[in-house]
Amino acid sequence: MNVEDIRELQPFMNENMQLTALPAKYKKKLMAYYYLATKLEDGKKYTEAEINDILHHWTTFDDPATLRREMYNKHLMDRTNDCKQYWKEAELPALGAFLAKYV
Repeated sequence: MNVEDIRELQPFMNENMQLTALPAKYKKKLMAYYYLATKLEDGKKYTEAEINDILHHWTTFDDPATLRREMYNKHLMDRTNDCKQYWKEAELPALGAFLAKYV
């Protein structure tokens, strides 16, 4: 995400670049999920607890289950069938392409 993209999320962020709320508008909500996906390392597998820790670090609201589910549903993150391991999709599309797919 570039600075201009982040600027659209600024009303929903604090000074530590943490999301303080999910935007109500769908496009900005998608941008928030994308923003969180960029916080995951490429090629690294995470446990559910590790993903929750990352989501807690980058948000101030407590809803990691919704965030995990939506990031998975939007193909930003994948997981094993038993939900024991999660990982960032191998190649995230550019933000514009991602938004075009869902808006």
